[in-house]
Amino acid sequence: MSACTIDHSKEDVIKKLESQKSYLPEELYNTATHFLKEDRSQQALNELFHLLKKYDLVTQEEQHERNLAIEKLFLL
Repeated sequence: MSACTIDHSKEDVIKKLESQKSYLPEELYNTATHFLKEDRSQQALNELFHLLKKYDLVTQEEQHERNLAIEKLFLL
């Protein structure tokens, strides 16, 4: 992922999550929804936004890698 200097609001991340809902594994979507109910650092919001960005357009292999990165983010 390339670094982005834009800070994404929690609302932006929720909208991005919703836009990718049908492409994400259901359990990952549910965990992400729960994750976003809590206050999160700006870094965590930005990282999740960029992992979700264009998720529907990447290969299955890239989706799998992003899923792992999202799961890792949830553990922090």
